[in-house]
Amino acid sequence: METAERLIRSTQRLLWERGYVGTSPKAIQRDADAGQGSMYHHFSGKAELARTAIERSGTELRAAAEEQFAGPGTATERITLYLARDRDVLRGCRIGRLTADPDVLADPVLRAPVADTFAWLRTRLAEIIAEGKRNGEYPDRLDPDRTAATVAAVLQGGYVLARAAGDDAPFELAVQGLVDLLRGVT
Repeated sequence: METAERLIRSTQRLLWERGYVGTSPKAIQRDADAGQGSMYHHFSGKAELARTAIERSGTELRAAAEEQFAGPGTATERITLYLARDRDVLRGCRIGRLTADPDVLADPVLRAPVADTFAWLRTRLAEIIAEGKRNGEYPDRLDPDRTAATVAAVLQGGYVLARAAGDDAPFELAVQGLVDLLRGVT
């Protein structure tokens, strides 16, 4: 793996584990087995490398979600597959965890890929829910945008509850409760 790629991967991992402030250039270099000169050859500094890593994490999240969203099945089945996919719940969401980082939120350049990823998720979920309405799976009164926002909120809130409890169970309960609601609106 080339140096730039190692730097990006290391930054993704460290941002997930430590946040922006806790991810020093030295820690990135050490984790990536790259020297200071290599880092600054590929990136102007920590902020540019972090933005690149956050964008990469967003792209990866979208690709993983799209595997379930684009597959066969009803809207509820595809959303359920997305919600039930294998996750490291106690580590939280790579993107969602960044919303608790004041340095990421204070920097529009770092915040943009986080906001864009969540906007994509809500839009994609709303499309699937609208498709379910067209196919008669959901009632006409169900609003796709509000329902999509609810799905995203339950997922992110489930991570928070699980991390607070130190146990996956609150996440699983929240996800299953949401699936029950989606199945019950028909």
